[in-house]
Amino acid sequence: MTDARHLYLHLPFCAHRCGYCDFVTAVGRLDQHGAYVEALLAELELERDALAPRLETIFLGGGTPTFTEPAALERLLAALPDADEVTVEANPETVTPSLARLLSRNRVNRVSLGAQSFQPRLLSVLERRARPEDVRRSVYFLRDAGFDNISLDLVYGIPGQATSDLDDDLAEALALEPEHVSCYELEAKPGTRFTHAHGVELERQAESMESYFERVVAVLTGAGYRWYETANFCREEDGRDLRARHNLAYWLGRDYLGLGIGAVSTIESVRRRNAPRLGPYLAALGGGRRPPRELEPLDAGTRRRERVMLGLRLDEPLLVGGLEAAVDVEAIDRLERLGLIVRAGVNGHETLALTERGRFLGGGVTADLLA
Repeated sequence: MTDARHLYLHLPFCAHRCGYCDFVTAVGRLDQHGAYVEALLAELELERDALAPRLETIFLGGGTPTFTEPAALERLLAALPDADEVTVEANPETVTPSLARLLSRNRVNRVSLGAQSFQPRLLSVLERRARPEDVRRSVYFLRDAGFDNISLDLVYGIPGQATSDLDDDLAEALALEPEHVSCYELEAKPGTRFTHAHGVELERQAESMESYFERVVAVLTGAGYRWYETANFCREEDGRDLRARHNLAYWLGRDYLGLGIGAVSTIESVRRRNAPRLGPYLAALGGGRRPPRELEPLDAGTRRRERVMLGLRLDEPLLVGGLEAAVDVEAIDRLERLGLIVRAGVNGHETLALTERGRFLGGGVTADLLA
């Protein structure tokens, strides 16, 4: 038996597919929601031995989990094991008072809302269906249902976005007093229709991204949020750790089990990816078999490099012990002289951490550091 304490479930259904999205999604398919949930639960039973007796986190992502037919969603949530943090992603337009109550009575204690922007014209560029009033309304519905841990997702670098638009988005988000904010640079993947339609504008805006990023950090930290991960911020409250504990498990290199089409797991140095096709997934689980998947053994070197890359995204120092083979000692010296990294000793153990300037440069510094 392994000891994975983190469970991810992929609910792929959406009302429509946004142009920039490259996640595994299925539009509509209302007649298949119930069958998909039964397949998820069947996969959970087949993989039960991969999980610890008590889970720390469960995360329902998508797709749009809250687009899932309510009876099927409730069936899934009610059948899941207990966990300390249970997060559900939601698009604001799907959140109603009844949906908020459904989540609350089924042990969900954290909701991540995909706001993206509060500017109607930018939401149209992103092909989002939610309007600014939907975001506000959804927060009110969740508060009324007793939720005291709400995260808002924002995006910057949207074609046509001005600095004033970003300032307005941050102000609107802060007015709702979320416990957590994720703020991502728009990443339009090659091959998406969004890149085809807006590629020139995205290239033109590329030079502005660093200043946008710095603005995000300045505004949110100025409002009292902790910049605990490259794109993530949480309120600091006595007695409550409001970081996204599920995502922290990824960044800290913990084992996790992923269920559903396209879901990824890392269990005992093997990464596996379920095939992204709905039909074969339903057929396999309906027949009592594991779904088709790819297996990728992870050697010790790969695990060490991932631990360095992900760990340096956090605001806490990274313990170097056991990771020495993954880092370039000369690069550490050079980056330290440049003021991009700090080397220290904690209780006799060497640690590394990016400085604020190093965090703004992020991946480039980490890539230079890796052996």
